[in-house]
Amino acid sequence: MSFKKAEIYPPNPVTARGVSTKLSSSKGKIVYTSGRTVIIRDLKNPSLTAVYSGHIQNATVARISPSGYYCASADITGKVNVWDTVGEDQVLKGEYKVISGRVNDLAWDGESKRIIAVGDGKEKFGHAFMMDTGSATGEILGHSKVINAVSIRHQRPFRAATAGDDNLIVFHSGAPYKYEKTIKTHTKFVQDVQYAASGDQFASVGSDAKIFLYDGKTGDTIAEITDSPHKGSITACSWSPDGKSLFTSSADRTVKLWDAQTQKAVTTWTVGSGVDHQQVGSTWVGETDLVSLSMSGDLNLFDPRTGDNPVRVFSAPQRSINAIAPTSSTTFLTGTADGRVYSYSTETTETTVLEGEAHSNNVSGLATSGTDGTVYSIGFDDRVREIQADGSSFLPASVPTSSQPKNITVAGDSTVFVAEIGVVEAFRSNQKVFELKPSYQPSAAGALGTLVAIGGEDRKVRLNEWDGKALKEVAVLEGNQGVVSVLAFSPDGKYLAAGDSSGKLILFDAKERKLLTSRWAHHSARINSLSWTADSAHCASGSLDTHVYVWSVAKLMKNIPIRNAGPGGINGVLWLDGGKGGKLVSTGFDGVVRAWQVAFHV
Repeated sequence: MSFKKAEIYPPNPVTARGVSTKLSSSKGKIVYTSGRTVIIRDLKNPSLTAVYSGHIQNATVARISPSGYYCASADITGKVNVWDTVGEDQVLKGEYKVISGRVNDLAWDGESKRIIAVGDGKEKFGHAFMMDTGSATGEILGHSKVINAVSIRHQRPFRAATAGDDNLIVFHSGAPYKYEKTIKTHTKFVQDVQYAASGDQFASVGSDAKIFLYDGKTGDTIAEITDSPHKGSITACSWSPDGKSLFTSSADRTVKLWDAQTQKAVTTWTVGSGVDHQQVGSTWVGETDLVSLSMSGDLNLFDPRTGDNPVRVFSAPQRSINAIAPTSSTTFLTGTADGRVYSYSTETTETTVLEGEAHSNNVSGLATSGTDGTVYSIGFDDRVREIQADGSSFLPASVPTSSQPKNITVAGDSTVFVAEIGVVEAFRSNQKVFELKPSYQPSAAGALGTLVAIGGEDRKVRLNEWDGKALKEVAVLEGNQGVVSVLAFSPDGKYLAAGDSSGKLILFDAKERKLLTSRWAHHSARINSLSWTADSAHCASGSLDTHVYVWSVAKLMKNIPIRNAGPGGINGVLWLDGGKGGKLVSTGFDGVVRAWQVAFHV
């Protein structure tokens, strides 16, 4: 048996209200951070997307060097990683502690040798350094508050502009970089500053909803753009490759395209209404693609040659994915830590967020009915919700649980069983039809037909028969060495796999009600998810230890290890293609969905 990584479905950027989220682009790809992960995303061909997972703390900004060979990415602690973008190894070239707090922005010089990092520090708000040694190459002075943005002129003589919460832009000459003058054009926070590719001009935007243009060499103010102004804080600006057009994003939920030569508005797009559609970041990708980021995390793609609406909207999770369930042989749903559920298609590579009233908190479980394909979800808002069989939206009705739900499963008659703190509840048609308050603490549930397995914190698994009205315990299975965390019956009903908090996976014979093997013990931390192939021959497990294993029933000592499949831990594994085996998806803490091509050799 062997595997190869097939494709990546990346998360979207993490956003915060009133804060500019830094996006950038390189060679037709968009670059951003999401949690601890750096994404280099090809919007047209997802299979060309790259993911960097070298940060221990949440990353804040990433920029690829003009040469295209390196990427500099920074985090909330003031650390900058410089790493190789060529090849799959992503070799770390340098790791530098540049300031004592969050890095808000980075900029490379035109020679791909020097980097300026700016943000929130105690001793200083910015640092200029060499990418290969980390040694200082000048000083970033002149600000009294947090610096929000930096941009470097790529042509000699080098210049740099920084923008901060002190309402100031500071102009630096270089290299080495040194303070030259302070520019006082804005009356509120300056959110972004960007040089045009030609180096002739740079632009600034701020919370005062104003846009200014400056001479790239001298820093002299050329003009304020006052035509058809934004009505809210402007969070980001981006230049066209030819330097003739400027693209801005605003909290007034609009994005605008400007003619930099005439200082006139060319096009205005209104993205939507409400806080979720406030625009918090932007970048110009390639020649014609304008990308703006919504507060909701949506990446909106605009084409200046077309109408009033985005030509495409890219939706994806912004937080960790904690649950997964199939809706067809090529589509599946994921539940996230912020209560949303997303639908994925491996055919179209589309990701969409489900419409309707979602959970208000972490989605802790998803389960698909084998009878009609309906998907049920549970969340830390203590509710069970129903999702349409096609996976497009939540149905209006929901039902409360007695306590916080831990695990969900669906029996053959479409009865939904939820393992909760101190109780197991059964629901049908949004009505509670049964309640079990056992002497043990329930921790997991799994069902197939009329058999319902309940795992406990006492390390035991109880097999029950469900007659449509009540559960009748028929066997107690032992062998787990930790709290039973996940249960899964094989499709043919012969096997029951039980994963626990110690990392052990126990295989039981569900019909004979006996232990088959306790040697599936390669995980070193809690097993969070299990998925069987349709022929009941292989079971995949995903664990907090970041690894995925594929186990063989015929050869109990054989397995396929997919190590480090998801930094931070795996919360979900699922066989696609109707469970025939071949394509396995995994997901978890980093919000990335990875598809693996698995080959079962005879």
